[in-house]
Amino acid sequence: MIELNLLRILVLCLLFVMIFTSTAYAEEESIYDKRMALFKKTEALTQIPWYYFAAIDNYERNIKDSSEPEQVISITFPSESWFGIGNPSSNMDVRSITFFDGIGVDGNDDGQADPTNAEDVLQTMANLLLEYGQTDEDIKIALWEYYQRDLTVQTIMNTAKVFQTYQSINLTDRDFPVSLQHNYSYRSTWGARRGFGGLRIHEGTDIFAGYGTPIKSTTFGVVELMGWNLYGGWRVGIRDIYNIYHYYAHMNGYSEGLKVGQVVKPGDVLGSVGSSGYGPPGTSGKFPPHLHYGMYKDNGYSEWSFDPYPYLQRWERMARQKKN
Repeated sequence: MIELNLLRILVLCLLFVMIFTSTAYAEEESIYDKRMALFKKTEALTQIPWYYFAAIDNYERNIKDSSEPEQVISITFPSESWFGIGNPSSNMDVRSITFFDGIGVDGNDDGQADPTNAEDVLQTMANLLLEYGQTDEDIKIALWEYYQRDLTVQTIMNTAKVFQTYQSINLTDRDFPVSLQHNYSYRSTWGARRGFGGLRIHEGTDIFAGYGTPIKSTTFGVVELMGWNLYGGWRVGIRDIYNIYHYYAHMNGYSEGLKVGQVVKPGDVLGSVGSSGYGPPGTSGKFPPHLHYGMYKDNGYSEWSFDPYPYLQRWERMARQKKN
């Protein structure tokens, strides 16, 4: 009898876990569906491709404090711009906003321009873009006029390119940056002292592997930089959809056809492990072969390096689970 009761309890626990997991997954999926529906609706009304709205929204989401509750749409506007300077009590009536030269727009035909309403926000952003036109170059100009920052424009345009390529905004896959089929080792080396070129800190994690070990993209993104660097030798820089720059250095060479502006996904081979760097172009062998992997976060004002080691551990586990 006791064993039967224990079995019943175990079955009930398993059912609870299954229901909870499926519900959480459905909620996670639904927020992407809601966003995409809003982006597509705004595209239909304005003829501006949905992936530009998705990229702007994604950029703003990733410059915000991650502790804030996640919204369906994360684009925000300064109150004085939305309501207009002098608008009493931030009146959301569209006639009042128009009178005070505010930019807020009624996107859902309720007579109000609400800065917390997703449709109103997207239509307002669409109007700002439409002032300059609908081509890629027009949109780049509009973004620069609004954000006044080249890196922001570049990040948004790169993210839009990724969304356009994969026709999705739910791009959460990751991969480990070197082939799991090869021998490699790594530990946390971020912040260690480096002396070449002057005293500085090590802004990344070194993954030691043999010459020729394939180097892979860890994320969805766009190749932003290639070529020689005095410190990093042959290197590649990729800007991902989370406002993070991924830096691959000391490479032995690049994959055939890899070029700046190319869209990449997790697992795409970028090149191979080498020991290039610490000198003029072609310098190699001043240290054991390894991949220097760095990550740099942009918050809309500045960009800084942070420790990639915990992420590498997580992506390594994910890659091994997929392999198995």
